Amino acid sequence: MKQEINPKDTNRAQAFELWTKSPMPMVTLTKTFDVTRLCKVSRRRGMKFNMLLCWCIGRAASRIEEFYMLPEQGKLFRYDRMAINVIVNNIKGGLSFCDVAVNDDLEQFNANYLHLTKTISETCQDILDAEAVIVGTSAVTGTELDCLVNQYSGIFNNPFLAWGRYRKGWLKTTLPISFQFHHAQMDGRQAAQFLDELQKTITTL
Repeated sequence: MKQEINPKDTNRAQAFELWTKSPMPMVTLTKTFDVTRLCKVSRRRGMKFNMLLCWCIGRAASRIEEFYMLPEQGKLFRYDRMAINVIVNNIKGGLSFCDVAVNDDLEQFNANYLHLTKTISETCQDILDAEAVIVGTSAVTGTELDCLVNQYSGIFNNPFLAWGRYRKGWLKTTLPISFQFHHAQMDGRQAAQFLDELQKTITTL
């Protein structure tokens, strides 16, 4: 459920005033993560690496209050639940999108992820959740990437994470991840807190 709120009643009042009318209010941070643990869990449990990473992203984001507030068309909205947007190659050669609800239960999230991604791949019909705050993701695994900056259209203000192919080393596997967010939604402090929380979630999976 989403509900319009008064920015002055939140900790985003000043930021909302400063950045909501900016022609380019998006900020991008890039951090290299140690994803050795994700690779091990993926192999041992037969789970998709990208699914595990999406679950970790949802777990980390759900602990940051600012993720549940989003500026839209000059207004600020608060949401009571969250979903991860996943992009899938469909059978027609195009892209389809689905929103997978954030869930503390990894097994349940995995089941939902597999069902939704398979469905949209076969039907070419997006499955979106308009009542959940969305954290966008994009896995460009055809190559290794140092950074990926998404376009800003002014239509979608939700946080967005993107990554390429992970890099195997002798002792650990690493993955640079780009994190884009609307400055009216959060500042660098909250963004850094999220990135640190994401690494902790990955490491302790």
